[in-house]
Amino acid sequence: MIHSAETSPVPRTGPAFGARPRPEEDPIPPLRFGVNYTPRRGWFHSWHDFDPLRAREDLAQIAGLGLDHVRVFHLWPLLQPNRTLIRTAAVDQLVRLVDLAAEAGLDVMVDGVQGHLSSFDFYPEWTRSWHHRNVFTDPEAVDAQAELLRTLGRALAGRPNLIGLQLGNELNNLVDHNPVTVDEVDHYLDTLLAAAREGLRPGQLATHSAYDAAWYGDDHPFTPEASARKGDVTTVHPWVFSANCAGRYGPGSFEVLHLAEYGTELAKAYADDPSRPVWVQETGAPEPHIPAADAPRFARATVLNAADCQGLWGVTWWCSHDVDRALADYPELEYTLGLFDSAGRAKPIAEALSQTVAELRAKPASPQPRDTALVLDCTPATRSVSAPGGAYFEEWMRLRRQGGRPAVALAERADDAEYMAARGIEKTVRLP
Repeated sequence: MIHSAETSPVPRTGPAFGARPRPEEDPIPPLRFGVNYTPRRGWFHSWHDFDPLRAREDLAQIAGLGLDHVRVFHLWPLLQPNRTLIRTAAVDQLVRLVDLAAEAGLDVMVDGVQGHLSSFDFYPEWTRSWHHRNVFTDPEAVDAQAELLRTLGRALAGRPNLIGLQLGNELNNLVDHNPVTVDEVDHYLDTLLAAAREGLRPGQLATHSAYDAAWYGDDHPFTPEASARKGDVTTVHPWVFSANCAGRYGPGSFEVLHLAEYGTELAKAYADDPSRPVWVQETGAPEPHIPAADAPRFARATVLNAADCQGLWGVTWWCSHDVDRALADYPELEYTLGLFDSAGRAKPIAEALSQTVAELRAKPASPQPRDTALVLDCTPATRSVSAPGGAYFEEWMRLRRQGGRPAVALAERADDAEYMAARGIEKTVRLP
């Protein structure tokens, strides 16, 4: 199901990082498989006393699974403790981590504004308390974030293993404390993406990410259109707890095992460019939604089913290492999401993921176009129809369970013959 038989390291620059090349230029780039890096010792608090030796050990474990990249996160308050101060020492730590990843043979995607990580929000003090600023709408706060991204781009762009810069991790998690409209989100994303691109080299990506409310949440200000049309690839984070998918259908259900595939096809429908890549950038096996005994099967099925989607950039698992239980106040599921436990031992899910990736690389196949699309007709206020439990979601899954491979097409595009042909769609069906 993979696009290419290549097993050598993926090229550091060029079409594999961005849009799909034209057939006459290059073969379809190979799928990428990686992991979101969570430091084993101290979690992201380890940035307070960064230890290259410990990072090197973690990265070697990741590379040992046969993965080709990591996504990494620094903390916004440590990078930019004052609106007009970006700490050189903190930027240098990030550069050092990217270099250590290169030594391990890993490419790196860097998230800039953190922002939100594993149920904790990290704000610099200049955005809080008496100095409160809305991080999405205050012009000086937006300018400061843009300057941070420019600085990171200038510091990192020359690294040959840099995939690119992402604005931050699931920035829409900050909406509750920073009210924002759709138009204001669009301006924010456009401003920061432009800043991120200033320092990057051709072929390096500028992206953004959102949690599933962007796709499923009625009237959520981060929209599917923004996710699918801004930045160089569409990133999706199809978590099984979103809209209670695993609770509703069961941890080993067809719906759960095909959720990442569904999220990829849903994302493709909102893109203006029919060839725009989609990156399954976060997916994982959170207990108890996915019991530990079921995690290897879930990981294997998730990756195989996603790989059956045309235009998939790759899959990046969440996450590398469990949170140590010596650290307090995390939601229970955060302590067991790693491929490695907090002592550094590989878990059964790591072996399953590694084996699945190796098989996909050894047995290449190009996914065929999905020639039948289920038409999605919704408004911003009825977006939840496409969420688990929604009528559209359940009909798509019914068709898939019967052996079909349905694409998703928006109602406003269903009669656009040129667009539908570009996606290989020959037939449309609608909800009963």
